[in-house]
Amino acid sequence: MSWTPSPASPTRPRAGNDSSGFRLGNVVHAVQATQQSIHATDLVPRLCLTLANLNRVIYFICDTILWVRSVGLASGINKEKWRMWAARHYYYSLLLSLVRDLYEISLQMEQVAHDKAKGEKSSSQDPLGYSVADEETEWLQSFLFLLFQSLKKHPPLLLDTVKNFCDILNPLDQLGIYKSNPGIIGLGGLVSSIAGVITVAYPQMKLKTH
Repeated sequence: MSWTPSPASPTRPRAGNDSSGFRLGNVVHAVQATQQSIHATDLVPRLCLTLANLNRVIYFICDTILWVRSVGLASGINKEKWRMWAARHYYYSLLLSLVRDLYEISLQMEQVAHDKAKGEKSSSQDPLGYSVADEETEWLQSFLFLLFQSLKKHPPLLLDTVKNFCDILNPLDQLGIYKSNPGIIGLGGLVSSIAGVITVAYPQMKLKTH
């Protein structure tokens, strides 16, 4: 059985493109992305993106080796071993990208909370009948409000987070970390593809690295 990346995989061959050239282009692009991420000013995004891109390089190399086996250029390659290596490094790449997304979200939530606090008058008296349950409910409502406002003000961050979350479902299933319904994985791949098309059609929707 030949190696075929999943629909959510960034190495899935495109119609009309030579597979070997497409894979080589992926490796080069991942190396260039690694070089760019090293220059990020913020430590956390710099670390997460650099490691994520390094794992993408390894992933694309594994995928290329599997392609070489599938076309009969090297029959002695252990397909299952390299397939699992590919899935593992793809998972690491997406996990690190999600960590970066969560970090960016936390920064935006902190900024929204700061702006909200500046616009409110401080109150030194608790409302009548205030309880622990009320405090927990208020905390949850406040958290959801900050999260919503943060993502609403930064659509590229929302899009990147959704895309990475949808993409990670496939390697989670392949590695046996979290089994998902094939329909859910397919839906995730579709949503990820739509998000990718949006970033290509509207470059301003691509999350920037500072």
